[in-house]
Amino acid sequence: MDGAWSAAAVRRAEAQLMAQLPPGTLMQRAATGLAVECARVLKRRKGGAVDGGVYGATVIVLAGPGDNGGDALFAAARLARRGAQVFAVPVMGERVHPVAAAALTRAGGRLVATPPEHCDLLLDGILGIGGRPGLPGRAIDQLARIDADAIVAVDVPSGVDVDTGCVPANAVTADVTVAFGSRKPCHVLGRAALLTGRLAFIDIGLGPFLDPHPAVRVASDADIAAWWHEPGPDDDKYTRGVVGIAAGSEHYPGAAVLATAGALAGPSGYVRYAGTAAEHVRRGHPEVVCTQEVKEAGRVQAWLAGPGFGTDEAALAELRHVLVSPAPVVLDADALTLIAEYPSVLSQREAPVVLTPHDREYERLYGSPPAEDRGAAAAALAKRLNCTVLLKGHHTVVATSDGEVWANPTGRPQLATAGSGDVLAGFMASLLASGMGAVRAAVGAAYLHGRAGGIAAEGHRTVTASDVARALPGAVGAVLSAAEAPGRRR
Repeated sequence: MDGAWSAAAVRRAEAQLMAQLPPGTLMQRAATGLAVECARVLKRRKGGAVDGGVYGATVIVLAGPGDNGGDALFAAARLARRGAQVFAVPVMGERVHPVAAAALTRAGGRLVATPPEHCDLLLDGILGIGGRPGLPGRAIDQLARIDADAIVAVDVPSGVDVDTGCVPANAVTADVTVAFGSRKPCHVLGRAALLTGRLAFIDIGLGPFLDPHPAVRVASDADIAAWWHEPGPDDDKYTRGVVGIAAGSEHYPGAAVLATAGALAGPSGYVRYAGTAAEHVRRGHPEVVCTQEVKEAGRVQAWLAGPGFGTDEAALAELRHVLVSPAPVVLDADALTLIAEYPSVLSQREAPVVLTPHDREYERLYGSPPAEDRGAAAAALAKRLNCTVLLKGHHTVVATSDGEVWANPTGRPQLATAGSGDVLAGFMASLLASGMGAVRAAVGAAYLHGRAGGIAAEGHRTVTASDVARALPGAVGAVLSAAEAPGRRR
């Protein structure tokens, strides 16, 4: 399990590490890694020209007065020694890191008030993890006038709220963010995650000093593989897990078909469908056992209820039957609308429940839209309803009732398509039925659903929910194989 650590936690870890190192060592480690990543960016942009694209490149540094600006200036000095033309602009008066500025000028770089209007690379060293959200006026002006082929942010995109991912004012939009020592919450939460661009990680030795409990948890291939339930030689279709799907209707049979497809892609061995779209499910998935009502479905290890099954009295009755079951339940789509209208149906529920709202469904359930601090928003709803919440979005968040927050690193815009959530919910129910706990099932489903979206999008500009469902088995195989590769820890 990886994670993202708050600014305060990173500061504490840095202080402990610096106490064991000669002065300036940590900054030099950061600057060296930053310069290497900048060179990679220039190589990609300039097609691997002389000296990997660094020689002759124009680099502009927007430098604040703190350590973040120092990291940027020291890195720029390295680029200048390799033949780059470097112009550094102090963006808070004339204050810059004095030692780093001297290193830059010795290497041939220049401190200027007005840099060129175009550059191959702009290095954002304005604000670090200690900075307040928003940008100084001079930085805003420079960003508006400079045409940069690529923008690289130092540790975090300047202007974002590091600990929440909120972007309440002007902020840098980076193509690449070079993170030192660990992820920060802004890399994986809220609008700030969209401004981060590609995240490059530089190990500066912080690991042993970081709190073992990050502010935000982030799953990896190894986590998914460790949680996955592989069938053993003594397993049969029942012991692998039976998942029940209460979805679809005469008006929306596709929701049932897609949710069932998601369930079939998971590790459970048996899928039972209960609903009025049974004929459509049979045609699409002949291996599924179908009934008309939940009470006829028989015993299951997990339920999915909600996609496309309506919000009338009949749907409410089916939802009540599902919630009486002692099995864990995923509630999605129409089930969330019913829960918002009849919250008492959850009041006696003791077995695990996972809710999967998008923002409008969240508003129905909570009474107001999710705050920009999406981790806190998901945790607040989870606490209110005593459940696990998967809050959908460009960076999906999973939260528990005791405040634990996970951010999914695999999401992509192509997943914002009709029916994609039905596939995700069915797949999640299959993970639950296989014996995976509610939080791991939600995190794992989001992670693999995102990977499937990536596979489905390869070579295509558009992706449908059916494409994602078909790609799920390949995503599972790719993740499990990557985790089992030589040299990878499970």
